[in-house]
Amino acid sequence: MGQMKSNDLVYTNEKCQGCNRCISVCPVLTANYSVQTEHSSRIQVHGENCISCGACFDACEHHARSFLDDTERFFRDLERGEQISILLAPAFEANYPNEYGSVLGGLKRKGVNHIISVSFGADITTWGYINYISKNGMKGGISQPCPAVVNYIEHYEPELISKLVPIHSPMMCTAIYAKKYMKITDKLAFISPCIAKKKEIMDPNTHGYITYNLTFEHLMEYVRKYNITGSSAKDEIEYGLGSIYPMPGGLKENVYWFCGEDVFIRQVEGEKRAYEFLQNYKKRIRDGEKLPFMVDILNCDRGCLYGTGIEESKSHSEDTYYQLQEIKEKSKKNGMFHPFSKHMSPKNRLRMLNAKFAKLNLNDFMRSYTDKSRSVSLRKPTEAELQLVFKRLDKHTYEERTINCGACGYNNCREMAEAIYNNCNTPKNCIHYMKNEMQEFSKKIEEQNYKILRKNEEMSRFIQEDFETLNASIDSMLQGNTVNAEESSAVSAAVVKVSEFCNTLEKSFGDMEELLHKLEKNNKHITKIAQQSDLLAMNATVEASRNGVVGKGFGVVASEIKALAETSRTLAGESDDNRVEIVEAVRMLLEETVTLTHSIAEINDRLTNLAASTQEIVAEADVVKSISENVKVRLEELNQTE
Repeated sequence: MGQMKSNDLVYTNEKCQGCNRCISVCPVLTANYSVQTEHSSRIQVHGENCISCGACFDACEHHARSFLDDTERFFRDLERGEQISILLAPAFEANYPNEYGSVLGGLKRKGVNHIISVSFGADITTWGYINYISKNGMKGGISQPCPAVVNYIEHYEPELISKLVPIHSPMMCTAIYAKKYMKITDKLAFISPCIAKKKEIMDPNTHGYITYNLTFEHLMEYVRKYNITGSSAKDEIEYGLGSIYPMPGGLKENVYWFCGEDVFIRQVEGEKRAYEFLQNYKKRIRDGEKLPFMVDILNCDRGCLYGTGIEESKSHSEDTYYQLQEIKEKSKKNGMFHPFSKHMSPKNRLRMLNAKFAKLNLNDFMRSYTDKSRSVSLRKPTEAELQLVFKRLDKHTYEERTINCGACGYNNCREMAEAIYNNCNTPKNCIHYMKNEMQEFSKKIEEQNYKILRKNEEMSRFIQEDFETLNASIDSMLQGNTVNAEESSAVSAAVVKVSEFCNTLEKSFGDMEELLHKLEKNNKHITKIAQQSDLLAMNATVEASRNGVVGKGFGVVASEIKALAETSRTLAGESDDNRVEIVEAVRMLLEETVTLTHSIAEINDRLTNLAASTQEIVAEADVVKSISENVKVRLEELNQTE
């Protein structure tokens, strides 16, 4: 299972919403399978199991089903010069009475050789049915013009194969007649109202007589797109009541026309009724109950007129019925001695019909069928295996296993379980399984919520305690900040005093420097006096020498003056040396004092900023405390609410 294969006639397109309506109408349990993704689901077609009945097309409101036919290949081959003739379904004229002639003319212009109405083949089918049933005493034979019905029986009800009338469908009877009796060697294309005809064409039992199936929908879409028209053309062979085969009960009416209405023909149409009937019919045959003369059964509830391959716009119109009724009346207005004349008795009509086809060999139009039940992937679970599936679905009681709500698309819970067993579906497509899952999930959510609530209460208690601690810390911080602010202000005041002291010291150093300058001047005067004293001493000594004994007193005085001058000079020199050292020291102290003054000024600025910041911190701490108290109150209110 998985993606569409190249031979899957019916497939799921991108519009699928996974709504299960296709499952609900499908007669085959395993023809659809659910594909679950993380965010969505879609219903895919199992090509091998699908009988192409088209029920899903009618049911799907999303137009999520599409189909393939041979329209494009047919036109490509025509363009390449392939020799092709057409078999035309009688429903085509009824569906397109105004376009019928121009479309056929357009196909002729594109290179189509012959156009033969399948209504003629339907007349052969009627002839074949009546002759085979009469000669072989077949009772309760099932008609086989509908390929979906034949597909179903061959794949899913092989016990009924022996009841299929072994005469080809009108399409195949037309093809055989064209090939064997008209000697047409062209490839044959069937303009068809039916998707499933492609499977009949491909069946080995139809021997490849037909190459293309052109559905009304795809053909007309192509014709309009490429404007394929031409001079009006029509089919080439006269036909009779075979034209009404597309109507519900068309085969039955043909048989009644030739055999009278004394024979009982069971008429069944519609996807749901047809396949349910076949299941019950199998049981009826098995039980040996009374059977009808034959069964006229069609897949589509309104016959081939509204087949699976027609345009959707046509399916909503009643005009096709009225158009076919006109064709039917024309068929009955044939001459007095025509097999379809309404002026003859059924017995004479049958005699005329046999005369009309006297040159035909019945064996040419007979077909065989094949038991294809092994080719489909349908496994029948044992009761034990089914019980295991029900456990997966969380269905443990009889009541739970017979809810049969149909939301999954199947008729009942047992069918759903069988589909799961065949890997066509999953428990997640069961609404009651999902409801139980949601209830369990909801229960877990409640448990988690309870745990979260208790945890929240515990956390709330811890948070309250933390807020109390926080508030206490804020109070301490406020007090500390207040003290810091006061201390910062005090230190700032002390620093101002130190700064004032530095200014006084700087002034004192200035005064000292001025005094030292005066000392320097005094030393210079002393040195000068000493020099003068030296000069006086020298003069006194000279005078002493000149005066002899009298001058001795002058000599003593001169010696004392000289000694005093030397002492004064020495002291002045030492005083000057000390002054220089003191000046240098004062200069250095003055520089340090200036540096200290600047540093104190910076410290004072920073202390001022610190004091301001401390005041801001105090203000912000007040705000934090206020918020903390509000949160604490809200938490208390929340706990009271819970």
